[in-house]
Amino acid sequence: MTGMIDWTTDYDIFSKEYIENPFPIWDDLREGCPIAHSDRWGGSWLPTTYEDVTNIARDPERFSSREIIVVPPAEAPGSGAYGPTPGAPISVDNPMHSWTRRQILPAFAPRAVDELEVFTRAWCRELMDVLASKDEADIAVEYAQQIPAQVIANMLGVPTNMKDTFTKWVRNSLEQGLTDPELRIKTRAELQDFFMDEIRKRRATGSTDDLIGELVHAEHDGEPFPDGLILGMCGLLLIAGVDTTWSGIGASLWHLATHKEDRDRLVQEPELIPSAVEEFLRAYSPVTMARIVAEDTEVNGCPMHAGDRVLMAFPAANRDPKQFDRPDEVIIDREHNRHVAFGAGIHRCAGSNLARMEMRVAIEEFLARVPDFELRDDAEVTWAGGQVRGPRTIPVRFNKKIGH
Repeated sequence: MTGMIDWTTDYDIFSKEYIENPFPIWDDLREGCPIAHSDRWGGSWLPTTYEDVTNIARDPERFSSREIIVVPPAEAPGSGAYGPTPGAPISVDNPMHSWTRRQILPAFAPRAVDELEVFTRAWCRELMDVLASKDEADIAVEYAQQIPAQVIANMLGVPTNMKDTFTKWVRNSLEQGLTDPELRIKTRAELQDFFMDEIRKRRATGSTDDLIGELVHAEHDGEPFPDGLILGMCGLLLIAGVDTTWSGIGASLWHLATHKEDRDRLVQEPELIPSAVEEFLRAYSPVTMARIVAEDTEVNGCPMHAGDRVLMAFPAANRDPKQFDRPDEVIIDREHNRHVAFGAGIHRCAGSNLARMEMRVAIEEFLARVPDFELRDDAEVTWAGGQVRGPRTIPVRFNKKIGH
């Protein structure tokens, strides 16, 4: 086992070692203990093989999605100011999962994403106009983290000048908030107050011009969606749609900053960027989701009890040598790439089309203006982890820039 931790019985997904370089940990576990267990952070199981992870993800009857956070909830369900606020469809089971997912799918369909691409590309170019005027920059903070919040704000119909506030809420929910319950509760209250005000505005105007308006005026079985459900769905769309995608964009740019041969090839063959996006998603998958065991069961010889938490380590599954040839190599033109960065089964990410588009456009526009860049000699790249893993600082210098 790596380091001083016995990862088979005492893993810590918030440890610096796990966040910065989890790959050898997963490799060791896959070989010696493919489903690890830990009592830390409320206790959980950690499957690491592609087969186990995908089998669990595709078994919603035995593995519930009522809690998807990798640590126990900070407060009892329904204890907020607005009552129960389920983050549907991702954190509910059927039948609610089916009809709430059906409600949001049109917003993430290919045609809708194609329309959003125009907005996304214009925003990326605006960001690059600023970056390309410099000789160096932190491309995580100044670029990757600036893109998804703006896109999601546009979809929801909320002020795009609030992206810094959205970023704070996202970080307080999925980074610091996971290990600081008081911060998580405070952030949840701020976020719900904001969205409740937006809901009231849509009701007053009757507007259905944005995603919040559509949810406010949606019905199920002849009844309007309750406020708590709309709040949960809005919170999910903001939180899940921002951190995951900026982590994917950031990891991709970090890779290109540290692998000149891949950077040069994408500049010379930009038609490979969609394939590269899929490989970056596989190799640097950001998201780990949780499931709750619904009834006593057994997985690959491990007895699990009702109420146990299982961490769906999709990033570990995507490094499984039984599923992927040379899994620890980033092969930007990889032909067979059935990765599960977006999950598997009925809860597979509804926003996958949007995330792919944002990553592709972000890389295209970056390389079009800065085709040659690398980490600064004194660069300290920092990573966040736990629920969503990705680089938070990437200090680089620009060796070649192209003006527009």
